[in-house]
Amino acid sequence: MALLKRLAEGDRPAVEFTLDGEPASGLLGDTLLTAVLTCSEHLRGSDFSAEPRAGFCLMGACQDCWVRLGDGRRVRACSTLLEPGQQISREPGRTL
Repeated sequence: MALLKRLAEGDRPAVEFTLDGEPASGLLGDTLLTAVLTCSEHLRGSDFSAEPRAGFCLMGACQDCWVRLGDGRRVRACSTLLEPGQQISREPGRTL
């Protein structure tokens, strides 16, 4: 079940991507955070536990939304735009 639900949308085209190896789709102009949370209930695991996280400040300050791209880069999901064919890996978090 998705954490976020789109209420009003214009005519933005769909953008296909993969999330942890599974096919997913967002809309052109979505941030990675929006794209992931409209098709999943969490963004990543906490750095301190396996608790699910969904981002916090949504403006790049808290650093709670790091994800890894297919090319190995670690980016903030709240300030990175979704691109067609992008591969996104969520960090599972640490288990104590």
